Amino acid sequence: MADKTLDTLFHETLKDIYYAERKLTTNLRKMARAAQSSDLKAAFETHEDETQTQLERLTQVFDMIGKRPRGKTCDAIEGIISEAQEIMEEFKGSPAHDAGLLAAAQAVEHYEISRYGSLKAWAVELGMDDAAKLLDATLQEELATDKKLSDLANGVINAAAQNAA
Repeated sequence: MADKTLDTLFHETLKDIYYAERKLTTNLRKMARAAQSSDLKAAFETHEDETQTQLERLTQVFDMIGKRPRGKTCDAIEGIISEAQEIMEEFKGSPAHDAGLLAAAQAVEHYEISRYGSLKAWAVELGMDDAAKLLDATLQEELATDKKLSDLANGVINAAAQNAA
């Protein structure tokens, strides 16, 4: 049990989010192609670009702790992506399609916000101020993306799904 330290937890969680971000790049492309709304499509494309930068930051954090950047399977992201794929298949062409895709994207954002918030706090606790700054930059992007998605849902997407019913 002595080897299960905050350092170990930090590294394991870093591998988890690295896997999740890599997995999301492919799936954001799929979601952008599937989106019916041009605004939602643009939001997914923008976030895909941001995710590339976030992966670069994660690589820097791995370097700071002297570890090779690599991921470990993240069951949470696998589940959220699976749900998004179900929505794309089951609601394809329906008025509720984009509302479901947007909700799946927000589930991803909430997961990422949780992970980056924890990693940032642990980096601070471990005295890794430079890593904390990199993680905070990504956390702020994830929070902004979540807000953009909420605004899009509340301003256009959900009403379009309801009005078409």
